[in-house]
Amino acid sequence: MPGRNGVGCVVLFSEGYAHREAHERSARSAIAARLANVLGYEFAGDYDPALHATRQPYFVPDDTLLATTAARLGIRGDEDLFGGVVPYRFVATKAITHPAVGSAATVPDGWSHGLGERLANATLRGFSAFTLGDARLAAARLFDAGRVRIKPAEISGGGGQFVVASPVEAERALMRIDASAVREHGLVVEQNLEDATTHSVGQLRIADLLISYHGIQRATRNHRGHEVYGGSDLLIVRGAFDRLLGLDVHRDVRTVIAKAIAYDAAIAREFPSFFASRRNYDVACGRDRDGEFHCGVLEQSWRFGGASAAEIAALEAFRANPDLDVVRAATHEVYSDDAPPPHARVHFRGEDASVGFMTKYTTIEHDGRPA
Repeated sequence: MPGRNGVGCVVLFSEGYAHREAHERSARSAIAARLANVLGYEFAGDYDPALHATRQPYFVPDDTLLATTAARLGIRGDEDLFGGVVPYRFVATKAITHPAVGSAATVPDGWSHGLGERLANATLRGFSAFTLGDARLAAARLFDAGRVRIKPAEISGGGGQFVVASPVEAERALMRIDASAVREHGLVVEQNLEDATTHSVGQLRIADLLISYHGIQRATRNHRGHEVYGGSDLLIVRGAFDRLLGLDVHRDVRTVIAKAIAYDAAIAREFPSFFASRRNYDVACGRDRDGEFHCGVLEQSWRFGGASAAEIAALEAFRANPDLDVVRAATHEVYSDDAPPPHARVHFRGEDASVGFMTKYTTIEHDGRPA
């Protein structure tokens, strides 16, 4: 798949607004190099306009891009990047998932008051707020169903979240949150599920390959004892979401996939200029205080993410074997010096200044055997 001028290269791109830890940067570089091989390109490292602009490279950004940035880089469609492009910054955050608390609420430019309502059947009960006052009102409306989760809209991986059980606890949590950050990025105030399982549903289109997947996320403990993302176990098929639904999967998994599909379609209808080669949706399933089962999309990821190493491993397997239609792949993030299994593909292993020693690796198998 040559570039538009016949010469292809893959480059990393960072706009500077998103902090990424060393292990994330290193893993993204290693996996981007493998992606280049799938595309038949060379891997050219970090984007340098003086060196790469005339070649129209394939970009691997560290975050979802704004349309203005994409246009400046020459990105015209999903064939030009690993990730997505949105018209407004809030569209790339958790804030897009829920409605504001009312028509008089403070919202950013480009906000749609109708989208959150249209997403209601695909998401959990909740609101997005851009002032602390609106966040208080949102929490008060949700306590009838049990505990409430308050989370910054722009932070991934579960950081900075609070689970509160009363207005007093909500006020204590909100007092610890920077009001200016809320105005800039927003807060999500959402019903909390007990004993929840987080599913991943995704799709990736790279050159002539289209894959879709469902999986379960695993949690682990970091060196501070905090529960953090530990990896994902994915079932990946060649083709679109309908191929995924054609498998013999549990009824609850079908519900999870259907909610992700509905969420994806609603965003595309609301923002016609949006496009993405990589689509990933976190879907939580669990029970409320009264034991009632709930399931809904928590957030989207239209950028390089925790499951991307498994996605690229699947692309490599499908490219190598045209008769292969289904694989299982898993990503692992381990906060110890335990050695990975012999067949693992290691993306990072070492000391990270922010999180300590860790190992990130991927495993893949088909027909019950490591691939």
